[in-house]
Amino acid sequence: MQTVFIAGSIKIKRLHPLFKERIANIVREGMPVVVGDANGADASIQAELVEQSASDVTVFCTGDKPRNNLGNWSVHRVQSSAQPGTRAYYTAKDIEMADRAEFGLMLWDAASTGTLSNVFELLSQGKKSVVFVNREARFQNVKQGEDILDLVSFMSDGARRAADKKIRLGEKVSQFAGFQSRMAV
Repeated sequence: MQTVFIAGSIKIKRLHPLFKERIANIVREGMPVVVGDANGADASIQAELVEQSASDVTVFCTGDKPRNNLGNWSVHRVQSSAQPGTRAYYTAKDIEMADRAEFGLMLWDAASTGTLSNVFELLSQGKKSVVFVNREARFQNVKQGEDILDLVSFMSDGARRAADKKIRLGEKVSQFAGFQSRMAV
């Protein structure tokens, strides 16, 4: 059974009904789920997994104990040499969740670099992501590098500039798309 990495933007606290429906399908199929422990989308995803009576869930955390584990599921602690509380510190668990999963279901606000980084990580491992672009209320499949161009087209110019500063978005898009990015960063 394929493991699903479910994650999303920390600013999103309420799940769209279409996203909840995908979670329900995953639980109904009995697919194992890996999820983070952050507030925002992770906590909301965990709440929905509890609502759906999901049992095959593993909560990943960096540090001694998860910030959220609403279903009292098993916990996988990830060691990080980065300074606690930094992006690099939490990225360690995201990378391990991508390693563990066969594909990702992401909830994205068209700005979050953490969620976008998860999509890039999965893609770098040859794994598909289904990204729910929250403000558009639609799913976007990311199976190959060219799909990244479609995904980042949902970002505002300001969000692109911020992502370029944080995660070198322009370079990553160019790398994955296999040619110089057409987006202005």
